[in-house]
Amino acid sequence: MVSTLRRRLGNRSGKVKLGCLITLAVLAAAIYISLVNVRTYINYWAMKDEMNTQAQFAVNLDDETIRRRLSAKADELRLPAEARRITIRRRSRPREIIISTQWNVTLNRLVVRLPLTFRPEVHQEL
Repeated sequence: MVSTLRRRLGNRSGKVKLGCLITLAVLAAAIYISLVNVRTYINYWAMKDEMNTQAQFAVNLDDETIRRRLSAKADELRLPAEARRITIRRRSRPREIIISTQWNVTLNRLVVRLPLTFRPEVHQEL
């Protein structure tokens, strides 16, 4: 019984091949880089969502209140200081509000250095 099992398995002694180890290392590095960088994009979406919310209530709010709330959200998300420079424009024709901001982030992970610019902008009819 044992000898037939040995014949089927061949001469394997539990050794891992180098190609398998390299593949696992590359896969682990890719997962690490992507998971760490996902937070940057989640912060972008959270800021844009807050901008949408403030734009929906813009009929009843003045620009300074909107700017203060969005700056507080940027602080909460720990965005760079430049994200607190909120631009608010109100147009009369068509009646709408446009809220925008911009910030730069450089992702430094392992050997990858990736500069990113985020420019969330929201248009809402009033």
